[in-house]
This record gives sequence, C-alpha cells and structure tokens, in this order.
Amino acid sequence: MSVDRPVRMYCFAHSAEGVFAFGDWAAHVGTDVEPVPVLLPGCAQRRGEPRVTTRTALLAEVLPLFRGPRPGPYALYGHGLGALAALTVARALHEAGLPGPVFIGVGAWPPPPPPAGLPDVRRAPDTELLRVLSGGEAVPPGSDESVHLRAVLPVLRADLELAQDLREAADRPWRAGPLTTPVLVVSSEDDPPTAADAAGDWRKWTLGPVRSRTVPCRLLARGSGELPQLLGRACRVARRLLPESAPVG
Repeated sequence: MSVDRPVRMYCFAHSAEGVFAFGDWAAHVGTDVEPVPVLLPGCAQRRGEPRVTTRTALLAEVLPLFRGPRPGPYALYGHGLGALAALTVARALHEAGLPGPVFIGVGAWPPPPPPAGLPDVRRAPDTELLRVLSGGEAVPPGSDESVHLRAVLPVLRADLELAQDLREAADRPWRAGPLTTPVLVVSSEDDPPTAADAAGDWRKWTLGPVRSRTVPCRLLARGSGELPQLLGRACRVARRLLPESAPVG
C-alpha cells in the first residue's frame, strides 16, 4: 500500500442541506487526508431531485462510491443523522463482502434505538410533527416560528423518515455477523454530560474498539478546524495501524 495515497474520508451530514458544513475541511485535515462530502439528492446541484427517505434509496446512492478499485484506505464520518447513515453504509459494505472503512467517526447523534416521543413520521400529520419539533408546545398559527417550521417541514419530514427507516433496519439480524470496525465518538464540551455516554452505547454495533474524544467548541462551528483536525489525525493513525497485506478501500 502506497503511503502517498491520501485517506479518503466520506462525510455524511446531519441533513441534506448540512453538506455545506464540510466545505472548508480540506484546509484542516492535512494533505494526506481527502474529505469527500457525500451530496445526496435534494441539496445544492441536486436540489430538484426527490430527497432520500429510505435505507434502500440511500444505499443505491452511496454504495457505487465503494465498488471497483479505490485509491487507498478510507474512513466514514457521520454528523447527526449522518452518523446513522455512516453506520448503515458500513454494515451494507460488510454484508456485501466489500472492503470496509478503517474507522467510523460519529458526532452529535446517539446510536439506535430512536429517541423517546418521536412519532411514526411516515404516518404523522403535519400538526403532530409541528408539535414535536416545537418542543411539545402548540405553535401559534401565523407566528414567525409557525411560518418557519411550515416552510422547512418537507425537508425535516424527509430527514426524519430516513432516520426512522435506518433505525428500524439497524435492528434487523446481521446476516454477515457484527462489524469489527473501530468507532470514534466525538462530542463537544458544550454538549450535555450524557453525550459522553454515547461511546458505550455504540459498542452494541461493533466488536471493534470504540473511543470517545471531545473538542472544545461546537462540532460544526463555522470557521473552527478542531473537528476536522481530530478526524485527520485519526485517519493517519488508522492508516499506520493497517497491516501491509490489508485490503484497501
């Protein structure tokens, strides 16, 4: 394996719109790591396409990135809902017998099962979703908050539908056995204390080591390089630990 090849880090955002958060990561991860934001339908150049709302649709979009020869090892990072997408992709690659990532990085998202109180998004009417998204309080009709929530509701519903489908799929039996992929759980010092406990919860989903790290600022704070720097270092460590005979992604 050539050490001259950068480690590709495929980045899954907290929503279709959130992919822009990775725009400046190349300046922070190091020249030997290549961040690859995964642009799903419904955002930026693909804004006119229907949004992905199911596991099947997600994998149809993403798995072609990992088929065929690759230039070297790769990692997955998922933020928010993207953490669940990264886990889903790693599991699908494992079940397909394809080379997996050197590690999965996850931030700002608890592992399955779903948070309590979330309705079945595929059947919930707009009024129920608006109540849940506003913290359980009724949103006054015509208020600024109501207008905003109704404007973004189609986007939020699509993201919530995808999250629900990915969570349900995560509970299905593992045909190829559990993952052995290392997981790096990242949280912010501003997160509630319970965020650090997520590292233990992720051990249900892999037999590999699970590590937790904390950065001093909000994970996707504009202009901050703390998170991409941390992930860049993790990519370099993971590459050094690969045996010479290991297959590359």
